[in-house]
Amino acid sequence: MSLEEGATVNGKLQGWITTHQIPSFFVLAYAISWSLWGIAALGGGQVVFLLGGLGPLLSALAITRLSGESVRGWLRSLLAWRVSPGYYAMALLLPPALFAVINLVLFALGHELDFALLLSVAPSYLGTFLLVATVGGGFEEPGWRGFALPRLQEQRSPLVSTLFLGLAWGIWHIPLYGAAGFVVPLILAFFYTWLYNRTGSVIICLLLHAGFTPAQNLLTLAATPTGSGGGRPADSIDLVILGVYIAAALCLTLATRGRLGRKSTQTHADGLPGY
Repeated sequence: MSLEEGATVNGKLQGWITTHQIPSFFVLAYAISWSLWGIAALGGGQVVFLLGGLGPLLSALAITRLSGESVRGWLRSLLAWRVSPGYYAMALLLPPALFAVINLVLFALGHELDFALLLSVAPSYLGTFLLVATVGGGFEEPGWRGFALPRLQEQRSPLVSTLFLGLAWGIWHIPLYGAAGFVVPLILAFFYTWLYNRTGSVIICLLLHAGFTPAQNLLTLAATPTGSGGGRPADSIDLVILGVYIAAALCLTLATRGRLGRKSTQTHADGLPGY
């Protein structure tokens, strides 16, 4: 291939990426993350595994650059932090609040709750929160919420955009959690969309992400069901967690009439109001 032919091919590829930013972003994010996780699984080490989590951020950076948009401007937009303190409180307290409801439901279903666990897991909760917020999963957010969500909402309603992004976000997790791994991100995406639309802050979404990870790992206080012969019915607990997530996401959607925090009254290509 000649230099001129190569330049033509590159120009066509760049043009396609510019007009198809969302699919380009997803494909590249999957390619980066899944490749690095595969290398880590073959003995590449923990550092390679952690780098795989940066796939969405690196993909967003590359697509922004290839589309001819300002990389500096996009990076600046990720640092918006001057929002109402109430939204910081919501980002920090929403995961524990949901798990308080989850534990109440488990208690109502006959599980014994071990409240002593709260003190014992507090250091681990804080440590995991800081890890996710600084080098872990929180750094997915510049890609999912800082890049993909606003672009999706330019053409679609917040509800459709959230379903689309939540599904894509969940599929991205499949190498980590298996075929069922997409379900929880698909539901949690509704809370992230609402917070992002209310604040325009990726940092707020990063804090929410940093809270959900330790909450899911540490804040289930159920021991064994009353009268059981021992053993923890993990499947039933997981169903309660998922049920509370779905109920909360449904309540949020109904309370905002599908607007999920967006204020614009524009009607998008899918025919739904883009609030």
